[in-house]
Amino acid sequence: MAELLTIDEAQRLILEGVRPLPAERVAIEDADGRVLAESVRAAVDLPPFPSSAMDGFAVRASDTPGELPVVFRIAAGRPATTELEVGEAMGIATGGVVPAGADAVIPIEYVVDRDNIVQIPDAVSPGAHIRPRGGDVEAGATIVEEGARLGPAQLGALAAAGIAEVECAAQPRAAVLTTGTELRRPGEPLEPGEVYEANSLIVASQLASAGARAERLAAVADDEDAHREAIARGLDLDVLVTTGGVSVGPHDLVRRIEAELGVEEVFWRVAVKPGKPVSFGIRGSTLVFGLPGNPVSSLVGFELFVRPAVLALQGHADPLPRFEPGRLAAAARRNPRRDELVRARTRLDDDGVALELLDGQESHMIARTAGADALAFLPRGEGELPAGSPVRYLRLG
Repeated sequence: MAELLTIDEAQRLILEGVRPLPAERVAIEDADGRVLAESVRAAVDLPPFPSSAMDGFAVRASDTPGELPVVFRIAAGRPATTELEVGEAMGIATGGVVPAGADAVIPIEYVVDRDNIVQIPDAVSPGAHIRPRGGDVEAGATIVEEGARLGPAQLGALAAAGIAEVECAAQPRAAVLTTGTELRRPGEPLEPGEVYEANSLIVASQLASAGARAERLAAVADDEDAHREAIARGLDLDVLVTTGGVSVGPHDLVRRIEAELGVEEVFWRVAVKPGKPVSFGIRGSTLVFGLPGNPVSSLVGFELFVRPAVLALQGHADPLPRFEPGRLAAAARRNPRRDELVRARTRLDDDGVALELLDGQESHMIARTAGADALAFLPRGEGELPAGSPVRYLRLG
């Protein structure tokens, strides 16, 4: 029997098979979660004028300390129409345009303002409480790099810099197909031997969080014609993810029927627990993933193998899983032959993130996963890792 691929080897083979999707123009208000296909430059200086960082008074620093007449009061969006002369002050709101002639702002709480006379007891330094024009970014400077996924911070920066549209990779179109005669929709009555189908909802949610548009195909029974029709439909999209039917049992039909439909299998089986019988293939430009039928195996397989592919299709600069450093709250036994992703709950203490491994790690125990917010990575090996051992983990949710 061939040696199992490592997680890294499988991820490399997947990314080698990805061809990024073409780009399209997207209005900034519709770009949340999208990946930039080109770097974006500021359309204006930000701020576009010298502005006040405080409610207070615009002055010439050389006139302080002293008592100055207030000749104008500047609101945000309503700049002064004249230059500030020597020996004058102007009231100014936060964000207001600092008038020509002024080189400092003194906060309102540091002065006495009475009858349009402001008393300034202390000297003010030139530049105090003034946001210089272009102090955040200058027009033409890059704000967000190509390959970045847009979130609230990036969208806010783009909008503030005057960007109305951005060039983004197209969203991958993905199909999710669950297989198994025993599957029923939640809410339907269960007959002996039947279970409720959860995998399509799990995978569709994961696909959406990765930026794809997911279509949940109806679950199919262990029937060749039903498999063939559903798989053929999914192969018309950018990504097809199946769950179940990828092992070697008599009812495991997925891989054989995919091969009959022209899918070239790149690999099958990876040295990971849960999820060893994962498969990956390609037909034309369609990426085809076969995840195991146990719900936790499906969830883990997606995070390790499908999510990187979906992000890479969008040109993401760093599509591989983002493992973070943590440590084990209690000792954990290692698997001698396979790397293991273990459901855990994170706890922050003085030494960083502690990972409390949950009871019930079998791959069918999806209900136990509801209490987890992380997958702790336990590398293969003999014996156990003692409490406090440094480990990496993936965030869930």
